[in-house]
Formats: sequence, structure tokens, C-alpha cells
Amino acid sequence: MARRNIVKMGDPLLRKICKPVESYDAKLGQLLDDMKETLDDAEGLGLAAPQVGMLKRVCIVKYDDRLYELVNPVLVKSKGKCVDNEGCLSVVGFRGLVERPKAIDIEYFDRNGQKVQLHAEGYFARVFLHEMDHLDGILFADKMIKKLPD
Repeated sequence: MARRNIVKMGDPLLRKICKPVESYDAKLGQLLDDMKETLDDAEGLGLAAPQVGMLKRVCIVKYDDRLYELVNPVLVKSKGKCVDNEGCLSVVGFRGLVERPKAIDIEYFDRNGQKVQLHAEGYFARVFLHEMDHLDGILFADKMIKKLPD
């Protein structure tokens, strides 16, 4: 495993749409392991592959001491709305209020290519949606309704 540098806002890489993963191989496993180490070092809740310089549809979420590894995630259903505070490891210096769905159902594959279905609500759902936005070149600042100091 290796800690990778986190790409910061302003780098055009963060605005690109990521490509689907086609091979569930050792390279994917290495990327996921490196992302976990990078996330742990940064003490964040989530990290997407473009944030470490890889344009792959891969992100990880660490919530309630559990690690979720999402490969080719898709939002299946969303319900309700809520506004809450968000920050980002790639956006330094401020946080913001963002409106997102209150509850979601997503599907993704794990590192071995096994399909996973997940239901999430509240801040748990928010973290997944934030990371999945990165895969389409979207930052929380694009959806922010009010800027807050960091």
C-alpha cells in the first residue's frame, strides 16, 4: 500500500468524467488499498479515484468504522431532501451547505466484481453521493447553497 497525493480544486482532472472499471484485477486492488491508506492518513470520510489522479469509477467511504469500496456505483433511487454541511479533501479552506436526497439506494461492485446493493439515509447517504459526484467531475462547491468557514 502507498499513500497518494490528493488532487486539489483547480486541477482539471477533478472535472473529468471517469471511465468504468472493466477488470477486477490486482491493479484495482492496489488502487483501493492505496485509496484506503490515503483516506486514513487524511482522516476523511470518503475518497474518489480522481482525487488521487485516476479517472476510474471507483470511490471508497469509511463510515461507522466500516469501509465500503464502490466500483462502478450507480444511484438507483433517491427520496426526500435535506441540507447539511459538507467539506472535501480536494477543496481546502471552506465547507458549505449542500442539498441532497435524504435516502438513497445504490448498486455497485466490490473489488472482486460481486454486485452489492445498499440503502443509506441521512449523512450516510450524503457521503456516498458526494463521492459518486466526483466520478462525474462534480465538486460539492458546485452544489453549495451557502459557503461556510472551514
